Formats: sequence, structure tokens, C-alpha cells
Amino acid sequence: MVQQMLAISIKDLLKSIRQRLDGAIAVARAAEACAEAGDVERAVAILLDAEQPLYEATTLLNAASLLNQCAEL
Repeated sequence: MVQQMLAISIKDLLKSIRQRLDGAIAVARAAEACAEAGDVERAVAILLDAEQPLYEATTLLNAASLLNQCAEL
């Protein structure tokens, strides 16, 4: 039962990680478009918006890793 709950929790975390990464990809694409248009300063400003979703994805990945380690105990 505990293993099943851990698996569900990890799957939910992975879905949340993917959502954050999808958001970061969208920001990176927007920044790339600005850079290709010649507005590098704006591209960098836009790219900084990817920082929060990447931080959240990393935190969620750490949580999934910790749950996985607990499952092995």
C-alpha cells in the first residue's frame, strides 16, 4: 500500500516537473525569438523569467528523489 502511494506521489511530482519545464521552454523560445530579431537585451530579460520554473522543477525533482530513496528503505 505504501509503495503504491509513493508511486502515485512520484508520478504526480513528475507531471508537475514536466509542466514547469514546459513553461521554461516557452520562455526560452520567446527569448530566442527576440535574440534572432536582434534585441539581445530583451532576450536576456525574458530569459530571466525562466529562473522560477527551473528552480521549482529542481525542487520537485529533489522531492521525487527523496521519496524514491525512502521507498528503498
